[in-house]
Amino acid sequence: MKSSGFKCHQWEKHPANPVLPPGGDFDVGCCMNPFVLRRGDEYWMYYAGADKQGGRRICLAIAPVSDVTKWRRLGPLFERGGKNSFDETWCVLPCVHRIGGRWHMYYTGRSSLNEGLQSFWGMGLAVSDDLMHWMKSSPDPIMTGNGFAEWPRNKGIAGGGRILEIPQPDGTVLYRMHYTLPTGTTSKDLLVDQAKRAVIAHSKDGLTWTDKRVVLESRLDAAYENAAVIALNVWKTSRRWRAIYAGIGSQFGSYSICEAASDDGLNWDRGLPGENLSLPPSGNGWEGGMTEYPNVIEENGRIRLFYCGNGYGNTGIGTAIADPLD
Repeated sequence: MKSSGFKCHQWEKHPANPVLPPGGDFDVGCCMNPFVLRRGDEYWMYYAGADKQGGRRICLAIAPVSDVTKWRRLGPLFERGGKNSFDETWCVLPCVHRIGGRWHMYYTGRSSLNEGLQSFWGMGLAVSDDLMHWMKSSPDPIMTGNGFAEWPRNKGIAGGGRILEIPQPDGTVLYRMHYTLPTGTTSKDLLVDQAKRAVIAHSKDGLTWTDKRVVLESRLDAAYENAAVIALNVWKTSRRWRAIYAGIGSQFGSYSICEAASDDGLNWDRGLPGENLSLPPSGNGWEGGMTEYPNVIEENGRIRLFYCGNGYGNTGIGTAIADPLD
């Protein structure tokens, strides 16, 4: 079959992976969902850690940019919600962006409902002035999985993407959030149980999100992403948009990391099946079963990737680096 010309980054995995394995009491069960900011000569990684009872909270770890193996774990930033709340059992999938002079952290809650993906029915918001001390803006979610005519009864929602700033003609900024719409219902069929698509919503204040749209669907002719695609991590190159995300498919029976490119940030090219498979599960070790939750950041002219391994982060968080692509 003739190539479409689509190219993925050539990732160089860190030899010490996973660089942040499960460790402290608050993240002994897993380290998952990395979202990294650079603060001077340090990386601040927000991630979800699981305690001994399986409860998950948003945690912070800090490492020097010069050595991404030396993480100082600062622990959880806020507690889960109360009984029957949207975040009663888990707070996961952080996304951090500065809006209106304050730092906003959007995170996904898991309720106590036993409904598979539909147990994740709310996205919460916490705010901070210094990125260290966080307070929930409300005990209620700021977003739910509604607003899509194709799935009028859907509850599921999940974060994990990135927020972009889109300049407007009047000089204001429109914020575009990339997140995930889980529409799957409990089933033995992977394509039904794990159904998810990548979506976006827009806001001017970071509080009210509207204009929700699907931007990326699973594709049946690509066996590594025929069940689901999850929230895009998007960045701008010199001439177009690039994205990294994870798909679920029957080829691996779990997640694998993929890439896409776009001229307008809304319509995404993935090339021919197989061409956009960027970082599949490999070997018999920490990432032999799955690779997922990718998060990228620019590092001195290169692209630094953080991602999770087996069991949705049960083996921890690893990293890789690559030269940028247009």
